[in-house]
Amino acid sequence: MSGNAPGGARLADYLELTKPRLSLLSVVTALVGYFSARPTHDPARVAFLALGASLAAGGVAALNQWIECDTDARMNRTAQRPIPTGRIATGSAFVLGWGMCFAALIMLFTRVGKLSALFTLLTIASYLGCYTPAKRLSRWSTEIGAVAGALPPLIGWSAAEGGVSALGWILFGVLFFWQIPHFMAIAWIYRGDYRAVNFPMLPVRDPSGGRVARWSLGATLALVAVSLLPSFLGLASAWYAAWAGVVGACFLWRAAAFIRAADRDRGARRLFLFSLAYLPLLLGALVADRLLLR
Repeated sequence: MSGNAPGGARLADYLELTKPRLSLLSVVTALVGYFSARPTHDPARVAFLALGASLAAGGVAALNQWIECDTDARMNRTAQRPIPTGRIATGSAFVLGWGMCFAALIMLFTRVGKLSALFTLLTIASYLGCYTPAKRLSRWSTEIGAVAGALPPLIGWSAAEGGVSALGWILFGVLFFWQIPHFMAIAWIYRGDYRAVNFPMLPVRDPSGGRVARWSLGATLALVAVSLLPSFLGLASAWYAAWAGVVGACFLWRAAAFIRAADRDRGARRLFLFSLAYLPLLLGALVADRLLLR
């Protein structure tokens, strides 16, 4: 993995290297975990948590692109990223990525909590050490990646509580199951790109898309069930349960529409778009319920 940027890289190029939209999801879900635990007022801890989570997410994104620069260059959806286009040298991405990850771990360990730093280390290790290589080797790469993607709420919860109780693990479950229909829809839309680089993902192995759609629907059913647990366990109000049921039913409707073979491409796009709306609708309601309504 070698290469040199043809000129000075712009700040925008380095920002793109950190995948700011995807990184924002990690930061927001870490904060959801923190505030759902109903911590004592501590603005400094919140600030260090947000900054540490941001550094870790951005660093992992940069290292992921460093590792996958060869396949990124061969896929239409990723060919214009900073490393394949030569706007950022691979060595610069390597140094920046590890620098951000180490800074995140040190900050979280010293200013937030040891357990939060441990969950952050697990996120970094599982994403780069398990998920990234699994994309080239295993049909289960999406599910492996979903573990790494579900850890940020535990970073936040442990920052607030010093440990992780039931609702923290429920948030882990929500993030885990949400990622499956979300990323299955993406992978179906871009299956041609993944096929071109021989990623053995389910949408590549299942040309008809029937198994992809059924697995998405099954994971969505599990997601809705897990999302209702806070109310059944007395950790959230009936108002939250009603709202979770409504948005969950809408998600199930979109996942069921993905089953229809004659309209599967459009169903995948609609499922993907609704998945983007679902998470803030659900998690925003849970945080509001925990902080304001109980």
